[in-house]
Amino acid sequence: MANAPISLIAGNWKMNMTHGDSHALVTELAERLMNRYGPPVDVAVCPPMTLVGPIAAFLAATRIKVGAQDCSEHTKMGAHTGDVSAEMIAQLGCAAVIVGHSERRRDHKETDALVRAKAEAVQATKMTAIICIGETQEERDAGKTLEVVTRQLADSVPEMLTHSGNTVIAYEPVWAIGTGRTPTLAEIGAVHQHIRDQLFERFDYDGFSIRILYGGSVTADNAHDILRVPHVNGALVGGASLKAEGFLKIIDSVPKPGEVPAPLKADA
Repeated sequence: MANAPISLIAGNWKMNMTHGDSHALVTELAERLMNRYGPPVDVAVCPPMTLVGPIAAFLAATRIKVGAQDCSEHTKMGAHTGDVSAEMIAQLGCAAVIVGHSERRRDHKETDALVRAKAEAVQATKMTAIICIGETQEERDAGKTLEVVTRQLADSVPEMLTHSGNTVIAYEPVWAIGTGRTPTLAEIGAVHQHIRDQLFERFDYDGFSIRILYGGSVTADNAHDILRVPHVNGALVGGASLKAEGFLKIIDSVPKPGEVPAPLKADA
């Protein structure tokens, strides 16, 4: 079996931060991560589009990667007012783009097909597509979590992988985002195992190397336990990524190489 991929801790700033606030935050992160030694971990921040260029330039010589929160599905320049293409984002020095976040699916009525087109546009630039999936409260209450996850994986993830590193799956139960609520560890484990099984079935051994992040009210207090659930290869962090101290504590919560997760109990 392939080794587990290096964990990724990515901060999604959403529609937050001014130029001054963002510069102070990334300066502190870069300085404090410079001489930080611990488990291998990839770190990324995903600021609003207005801040992507300046932050990517500022962090270019650091270990922190920069991603965008969305992109256009259109791959050719043209009459697409207000859109920003993946190629434009890549030219700013970005390494990744979030696509299909539940807030985009809900507020902008984005479909699986549109998310897939955006992911394909990202992958064509050699950036990594962070593809978000997850069930609503109603779907969860109806016992449809795995059904929804299976459908979204099938319809949102591009068919061809140029390499497993250009695709990251972020499981974000919609009802947990920004609410302070999280599934139990056993519930997170069950969904992540199901995602891994689906990825293996579809992409063979490359499916073992695709990182699966958990997102949904990840904090410095719960990250340690969440990041030790089998097949959780990191976190997509929302509000807790807006303060350096909390974000750094989440980064420090990544398991050491070879650390064996504790067995999950059904009532964990």
